[in-house]
Amino acid sequence: MLDQTPPLNSLGFAKAPADTRVVVAMSGGVDSSVVAAMLAEEGYDVVGVTLQLYDHGAALAKKGACCAGIDIHDARRVAEDMGFPHYVLDYENVFKDAVIDEFADSYLGGATPVPCIRCNERVKFKDLLETAKDLEADCMATGHYIQRMTGPNGPELHAAADASKDQSYFLFSTTPEQLDYLRFPLGHLPSKEATRELAEKYGLRVANKPDSQDICFVPDGDYAAVIRKLRPEAADPGDIVDTAGRVLAQHDGVINYTVGQRRGLGIGGLSEPLYVVRLDADLKQVVVGPKAMLATRTVPIKEINWLGDGDFTARAEWPVAVRVRSTRPPVDAILRPLSATTAEVELLVAEEGVSPGQACVFYDPDSSRIFGGGWIHRG
Repeated sequence: MLDQTPPLNSLGFAKAPADTRVVVAMSGGVDSSVVAAMLAEEGYDVVGVTLQLYDHGAALAKKGACCAGIDIHDARRVAEDMGFPHYVLDYENVFKDAVIDEFADSYLGGATPVPCIRCNERVKFKDLLETAKDLEADCMATGHYIQRMTGPNGPELHAAADASKDQSYFLFSTTPEQLDYLRFPLGHLPSKEATRELAEKYGLRVANKPDSQDICFVPDGDYAAVIRKLRPEAADPGDIVDTAGRVLAQHDGVINYTVGQRRGLGIGGLSEPLYVVRLDADLKQVVVGPKAMLATRTVPIKEINWLGDGDFTARAEWPVAVRVRSTRPPVDAILRPLSATTAEVELLVAEEGVSPGQACVFYDPDSSRIFGGGWIHRG
């Protein structure tokens, strides 16, 4: 008897595109707009959803970041042009509680937070994904540059084909269950230019829209201004001290300093340059030391999300490549599990500026696969 099962469509379902509902998370930028247009043209039952994440009045006057007022308008126009429904969901309170408040507290705790990861983890791939299921969608698609591939043990997360646009650092906390439901149609493209060419092909008005550069709730990259508004005490003056506690100078608020900073410390007459090695918001201290203190080989990791095959704790060591900042390439390391969610990473070559609050993402050293990752903390 002949197999009557229909072939898999481009999203991996054994049914016609018209019978496959997909919710597309639309930021109003070119990437997610192309995803929505591409799937609509292929005949899928597309539903566009845009999240309003912060004050709409302030957003309307702000460009250069995702999910601002103008971006909501752009997403709506793409949906109108391509003929599919579009909804705007007010996630302002959720976003403040799940992302902005932790960003401020983490920064004041001397960490260097990455709020975009928390947004993916706690808002887009949690609440929005549940909304997609409520809409009876078969899957949710985004414009992220990362690849989802089917391996022998199920879906795997892989780096984007274009290394310069790869967003795996920001998506390491995607769980296996979420990965089963998510789709990333742009991950295989060779370049951002290829995305813009598709936007031109679909006649999208956002085809030449610049990429967002800032964290969406941090206008012009001014972290200090945002934290000053959320936590006014962070602007209190205090001492700049060395690692022995000796006062070297005064500062005008710990929010104005970052780990690894050298310039603008106002310390002169020393035999060697000093760098910010730690921030202590409770004591209102900026701690400085020699550059050598910034070099790290042992990195404690918590809140690990494991995407590799098998039990994370089944092996004493995993040879991996790790990325400790979004702007750095992966480097060789040994990953040693301490529990299901904690580990120690030994970098084979010391790295400077490894900061609590940043993510440490694990990669297969022999392929493009992401094994997950966790958060760097003080051991």
